[in-house]
Amino acid sequence: MAAAASTSMAATAVLMHRLPAATTHAAVFSPLPNRRRTPFKPLKDQMRSTRVLVKASSSDESTFDPNELFTDLKEKWDGVENKSTVLLYGGGAVVGVWLASVVVGAVNSVPLLPKVLELVGLGYTGWFVYRYLLFKSSRKELATDIEALKKKIAGTE
Repeated sequence: MAAAASTSMAATAVLMHRLPAATTHAAVFSPLPNRRRTPFKPLKDQMRSTRVLVKASSSDESTFDPNELFTDLKEKWDGVENKSTVLLYGGGAVVGVWLASVVVGAVNSVPLLPKVLELVGLGYTGWFVYRYLLFKSSRKELATDIEALKKKIAGTE
């Protein structure tokens, strides 16, 4: 027990110099250090970058006429033969976007699934870059595939 007491006293004596000494006056610390001198020299007026002034001007070429927009839309709507089909497709598109939002919200609420899908997306992106973008011959192949798809969609094939 005497040995334990002497080692604890020795440890206290060794660590005592690291403890702050008790002071009777309160120290006031400023939140920022006092910086009277800065290591940077102030720039002279001629060395500063010039400011660019941009002035907006009206031009006859770029004017927006809302009446012209409405008349164009009215002409196109009057030119549509089957208006019910257009409304049905428009309503279907709105319902499709809403349904996709609901599905994405449901998938996102599953704890591990978003991270797994993120990894699948990263893997597919890596494969696509390796397969189609990394080499010159594969880039040409991708360009011909895209052109063939555009012709197929446009019906010019």
